[in-house]
Amino acid sequence: MAKIKKSAFVCGECGAEYPKWQGQCTSCKSWNVITQVNLGSANSSRNGRYDGFSGGRSTVQTLDDVEISAETRLPSGIHEFDRVLGGGFIPGSVILLGGDPGAGKSTILLQTMCLAAEDRPVLYVSGEESLQQIAGRAKRLGLPTGKIRMLTETSVEQVCEIADRENPEVIVIDSIQVMYMEGVDSSPGGVTQVRESAACLTRYVKTRGIVLIMVGHVTKDQSLAGPMTLSHIVDTQIMLSSTEDSRYRLMRTTKNRFGPVNELGVFVMTEKGLKEVRNPSAIFLSRAEKSSPGSLITVLWEGTRPLLVEIQSLVVESQYGNPRRLGIGIDQNRIAMLLAVLTKHGGLLVSDQDVFVNVVGGIKVNETSADLAVVLAIVSSFRNVCLQQDLFVFGELGLSGEVRPVANGEARIKEAAKHGFKKAIVPRANAPKSVGGIEIIGVGHLTEALDAI
Repeated sequence: MAKIKKSAFVCGECGAEYPKWQGQCTSCKSWNVITQVNLGSANSSRNGRYDGFSGGRSTVQTLDDVEISAETRLPSGIHEFDRVLGGGFIPGSVILLGGDPGAGKSTILLQTMCLAAEDRPVLYVSGEESLQQIAGRAKRLGLPTGKIRMLTETSVEQVCEIADRENPEVIVIDSIQVMYMEGVDSSPGGVTQVRESAACLTRYVKTRGIVLIMVGHVTKDQSLAGPMTLSHIVDTQIMLSSTEDSRYRLMRTTKNRFGPVNELGVFVMTEKGLKEVRNPSAIFLSRAEKSSPGSLITVLWEGTRPLLVEIQSLVVESQYGNPRRLGIGIDQNRIAMLLAVLTKHGGLLVSDQDVFVNVVGGIKVNETSADLAVVLAIVSSFRNVCLQQDLFVFGELGLSGEVRPVANGEARIKEAAKHGFKKAIVPRANAPKSVGGIEIIGVGHLTEALDAI
């Protein structure tokens, strides 16, 4: 059969494809970045590419004819990692782990695979470090290394051939940016190589029911390096980041076909690697013994569990003609809106004040349940009045000043009760009839919440 050459004109910056060459990429607006790349020939055995995929001709079926097997998850051996994944690894799934340099991606995967190798065959493929470097790190961390299978290779075809002999249940690729395929005219790390390598590896593990974990690098703007296709190919995408003090690591899912999105796992970096934090609320509640104005506790909902965090606010008279509104861990546009609601419906004029809001611990607020806590913290700082140490607040604030209910209200209250809080200001619709040991004040408008404090 004659070989049919396939080529494309691809942008080296964003990965956009074009039918012919042009000077400027219309997607990322960059100039002189479009090059012609050879994608190989149409038959699967061309140019030395791996040709060991099972299958045959595709057939059309109805959903009634499809056999559904019971979903069996493989535990990773680390509770917080399993939580982020939605309960563990699913055979045939593809996971992409991204993060900043030094965040601990290779460390957490080495810890996880050494533990998982005690129960099932694991193949760890490293294209960035030598086996001596990995062995030295494993020894420092005190990990069991007798059963984990290691490989240093960057060729996708070679990895697939070795995996056929090893027959692992889990494969780790560290990292996808250094992998390459024969016959693809692009250097490792290029948009085309990353896309083709990820597609080939994904097709390989899907046909064999193997768990694939790929490490991905990030760019300056904290987005994953490579084509956007990489995020679409994988089943689960996880980002690993560090807090401002670089002590804690936050693992969060941004995509998960088999579990909740935005699930959060918390780890602490130690000499023995990353240690999971089973009760993350405790590390974000390290408040001063003496209460101070502008400090208040709220309860966020992260994935499938509540998380207690401290909201701090500082309101000072502006020294310039244009007052500043600065937020760390919270959207500044949201702060400006809440200040407008406070002025209109709370009767508190802060238009000539600088307002600073901080979420302690490096947590980012991605939901509206912290609105009421932010407003009350601002009022506390503006009036220079200390709020009770055992008080917590949550609730969404509408533009007309109404306090709207939030999801999982009772679970948030019970979580705060476990940490010794005695008083709560919550939306009236979220106020349960009774929770042992907590005074619950249900409010329906901002003025009621201001009266309560």
